[in-house]
Amino acid sequence: MHSDDTPLTGSDLIQRFQALDGFLLEHQALWRPKPFTVLELPWEREHPELANWLRGRSLEEADADHHLTAQLHAPAPFPELAETAARLSAVGELPAVALGPLPTALTVDVPGRKWQQIEAFASRLRFAQPPRQWLDWCAGKGHLGRLLARDGTPLLSLEYDAALVEDGQRLSDRLKLRAMHRQQDVLEQDAVEHLESEQTAVALHACGDLHVRLLKLASERGCRQLAVAPCCYNRIDSDHYRALSNAAQGSALLLSRDDLRLPLAETVTAGARVRRQRDSSMARRLAFDLLQRDLRGIDDYLPVPSVPPAWLDKPFADYCHDLAALKGLPLPAERDWPALEGQGWKRLAVVRNLELVRGLFRRPLELWLLLDRALFLQERGYKVTLGSFCEPRMTPRNLLLLAERF
Repeated sequence: MHSDDTPLTGSDLIQRFQALDGFLLEHQALWRPKPFTVLELPWEREHPELANWLRGRSLEEADADHHLTAQLHAPAPFPELAETAARLSAVGELPAVALGPLPTALTVDVPGRKWQQIEAFASRLRFAQPPRQWLDWCAGKGHLGRLLARDGTPLLSLEYDAALVEDGQRLSDRLKLRAMHRQQDVLEQDAVEHLESEQTAVALHACGDLHVRLLKLASERGCRQLAVAPCCYNRIDSDHYRALSNAAQGSALLLSRDDLRLPLAETVTAGARVRRQRDSSMARRLAFDLLQRDLRGIDDYLPVPSVPPAWLDKPFADYCHDLAALKGLPLPAERDWPALEGQGWKRLAVVRNLELVRGLFRRPLELWLLLDRALFLQERGYKVTLGSFCEPRMTPRNLLLLAERF
């Protein structure tokens, strides 16, 4: 039986996937509808006590509880769902290997938090066989690859942005590493030519299609080892998620690109000014949503484009007029603008509190997606381990897939 404090491997992977699959399918009605776009969620009639309790809370309470949903004393079925979600999302930490003293030249040009993530990622790469050549996928300037190649192991860095490739080569040359930085669009056909069976491929926070492409090509070419920490599952070129493993292909769970945003809907620790600006923008959009329903005579959400932050400095009446014009709606007649803006703020409090229910499914869905990747590699003959490589406060995308061929 798998214990919470160990990474997932072997038969744990399929067992956990099936449990998560059942949980997500059973509760689709709770996590699919978005409070931002619907005035009343379908599940509110089924769970009126929970809905009323959440609707009665303030914006401050919602924000304070955003990361503490497991401890929230909300009416049923919230506590039971929170407990199941936490249990099914539990993944242990990968064992760390001491990196030893590192030359300060490695950290040149790297923001502090990014460097912490790079060090944490590198310290978890325990393979049965020592890597023979590193492949840094979507490498940016190649900071991760340089850290891994500091002992003289050859490194190939692939990156789309020519300026980053040039900078990366300069930094590697300065350290006299055996590193080649190549400009490459990894989604192009010729990307496969860079992959060889001798390589250990690494990708730290490559988005959607970019990391999926690595998993496919690396397993096709028989790369010995892989270490991938995925990110931005919604960055795909199709409207719906295309499952990779046999298990996920056999699942009844069909995910839209919008569903794939759910794991990323975590508010990262932003400063007070940024939070206030985000809240103002959302409150105005929610107020405008009420207005557009009135103007169109259609009680449905209307997507509006992101507008420049400067729009928040406009008087609210001008903001609404300009947004109506932008969407080709009839221009609103005179009305009580302060009252409408106030309704937007009230709705924001309701939205944030109702979103606490969706929030329970963020990690389960992310883990479902990661296990699809893990099972895909397992089906292709890799021994796969899935665990965390750092604390969520360093990055919420803190799960790492390690795969090795034997």
